[in-house]
Amino acid sequence: MSYTKFGIRPEFVERVKVKMKNPVVKERIKQVVNGLTKYDLQDRVKVRRIVRQASSVLNEPLNEVQEEQIVAFVLAQKIDPNNTLHLLKLWAMFR
Repeated sequence: MSYTKFGIRPEFVERVKVKMKNPVVKERIKQVVNGLTKYDLQDRVKVRRIVRQASSVLNEPLNEVQEEQIVAFVLAQKIDPNNTLHLLKLWAMFR
């Protein structure tokens, strides 16, 4: 699990996965990430804003260290939301 290399705790990931099974929460998160490009996901400021929005939707308060760990993880993945292989890689990482 490469997210653990960034200091992201597996317990946190499990809590988020459970919360994402709620259809209302899932739709709100979809609205937050709708229209993102690979360039948006390589911009530290935009990623930080998205992480803050997602944490408020999920009701998961993050401290500065946790927020920075998540931002560093997203930037390191070089995610292209239009590339199916990138999305499959992420899906496999968090399933």
